[in-house]
Amino acid sequence: MLTTIATVLAGLVGAAVVLMGARAFWAPGAAVGFGIPGTPAEDRVFHAWLSVKAVRDIALGILILVLTVGATPHLLGWCVLAATGVPVGDALIVLRANGPKTAAYGVHGATAAVMLAISVPLLVA
Repeated sequence: MLTTIATVLAGLVGAAVVLMGARAFWAPGAAVGFGIPGTPAEDRVFHAWLSVKAVRDIALGILILVLTVGATPHLLGWCVLAATGVPVGDALIVLRANGPKTAAYGVHGATAAVMLAISVPLLVA
C-alpha cells in the first residue's frame, strides 16, 4: 500500500516538474518566485537562460513519469532519490544569492524533503 502511494506521489512530482518547466515558456515572470533576488523578468537574455532550465525540467519530469509507469519501485526510488539533488541545489543557489530563506527552505527544501520521503518506501519495497 505504501509503495503504491509513493509511486503515485512520484508520478505527481514528475507531472509537477513538467508543468513548472512548461510554465516558464508561457509565464516567464513566474521565475521571480524561484527566490533569486533581482530576477529580470522582462530581460530577453534571462528568458533564454530560463528556457534552458525549462527544457531540463520538462525532460526530468518526463523521465520520472516514464519510470513511474515502467520501472520497478526500487529503481524509481533510486531515481527519485537522485533527483532530490535538484531542489537541494536550487535551495543552495537561492541561499548563495542572498535570496529569501522562505523560498530556499519553504519551497526548495520542502520539495527535497518530500522527494526524499517518497524515495524511502520505494527503496525498501
